[in-house]
Amino acid sequence: MIFRQLFDNVSSTYTYIVASRKGGEALIIDPVLENVERYIRLMEELDLKLVKVIDTHIHADHISGMAELRDRTNCISIMGDATPSDVVSMQVKDNDEVTIEGVKLKALHTPGHTNDSFSYLMNDRIFSGDTLLIRGTGRTDFQNGDPYDAYNSIFERLLKLPEETLLYPAHDYKGDTVSTIGEEKKFNPRLQVTSAEEYANIMNNLKLPDPKMMDIAVPGNLQLGIDLKRQKNTNGLTAEEFQKAILNDDHIILDLRESSEIFHDGFINNCIHVPFDKISDYLIKEKDFVNTKKILMYCAVGHRSTLAVQVSKSYDYKNSFHLMGGIKNWIAQGYSIKKKNSH
Repeated sequence: MIFRQLFDNVSSTYTYIVASRKGGEALIIDPVLENVERYIRLMEELDLKLVKVIDTHIHADHISGMAELRDRTNCISIMGDATPSDVVSMQVKDNDEVTIEGVKLKALHTPGHTNDSFSYLMNDRIFSGDTLLIRGTGRTDFQNGDPYDAYNSIFERLLKLPEETLLYPAHDYKGDTVSTIGEEKKFNPRLQVTSAEEYANIMNNLKLPDPKMMDIAVPGNLQLGIDLKRQKNTNGLTAEEFQKAILNDDHIILDLRESSEIFHDGFINNCIHVPFDKISDYLIKEKDFVNTKKILMYCAVGHRSTLAVQVSKSYDYKNSFHLMGGIKNWIAQGYSIKKKNSH
């Protein structure tokens, strides 16, 4: 396994790069905008293909590098489904898996520092964001934070993990790089409490100043969204146009999302499930069949489908289109979906 822990000196942020092998797929957790060139250079040096990037929550102390990496590398951007913004091409729910080649992460909703905070469990280690820090915990006094939620996330979820589980937080201000769940149980001063009320009393009386970048970082990170103009210019169809095409044209419908998204949110009738990372293989294998029809593609919010249209053009497909705003917009416009346990 390839594992890199990178540090941003300005915001004291840890960014993590994970891959199963040299030459394989990679993901990045909590990237910082100013360090994007460094990440891309490391991808090249290790012969890795960046396919997914995760932010554990909306950060208040730096601008995320997620959107820049998405636009530079065409990777899938991911956050938990409690995020207040549309910055991501894929949202995960509590206990969903985030997968790349040879790597699986389990998403855990751990609110408290912010209401959208998620942690990610990978085998012997937990990427805890700002929920649980080394000998500390994330503050709970802004961005819909709540000390009682934080107590529950820490004591009922993270501290229930095996004590040998390695703890990798999103920040450290003292120079520590890694801990374990067992160490934090014993030595973290904020965890030596006997009740949620006692913990809340500590957190409500920290009297910390706001992060220096808060007024810039929070609104900035809420606005790193999907470019609808770009979607329209890449053979994008409105929900109404997509519906008309379904009713009137000789077509196929391709659902580019992952199985967990389809299970949670449903799907458009008569679609074929082709995950985004398999679209090239599908277009090559099925060219004789697909090239005779109008291709209608959709994903969650339109980012992956925009890229898929571009991929189809590289294989000389002339009749491929996609749903602007994805199935999220389709549902918001009142169009029908189907749900079942498998697809």
